[in-house]
Amino acid sequence: QVQLVESGGDLVQAGGSLRLSCAASGSIFSVNGMDWYRQAPGSQRELVAAITNSGRTKYADSVKGRFTISRDNAKNTVYLQMNSLKPEDTAVYYCNAAIVIVRGGSPYEYSYWGQGTQVTVSS
Repeated sequence: QVQLVESGGDLVQAGGSLRLSCAASGSIFSVNGMDWYRQAPGSQRELVAAITNSGRTKYADSVKGRFTISRDNAKNTVYLQMNSLKPEDTAVYYCNAAIVIVRGGSPYEYSYWGQGTQVTVSS
């Protein structure tokens, strides 16, 4: 079994910073792309930031220059450093990862989601 466990969500004042972590564990052969999404009440889940296993990144326009995604491949962990937080960043943040597992001697890639971590930014 594979699990993604997120941590780091909290209540913070506008202008503050938070660092989210997401660790993948279980019978993992390799981890490809790792992403952060968020979902605010009444809104659709949106992609915030993504990173490939070689370190290429992309960001939503709304967070460029404020958020930084990074990963530690040895620990199968992805991070999201969030600076200059705004009330509109308030949401549940979810980690998503494309993970390769081996079944019957063959590799298969699956998409896994974490349980979500709440980020609340007060004005």
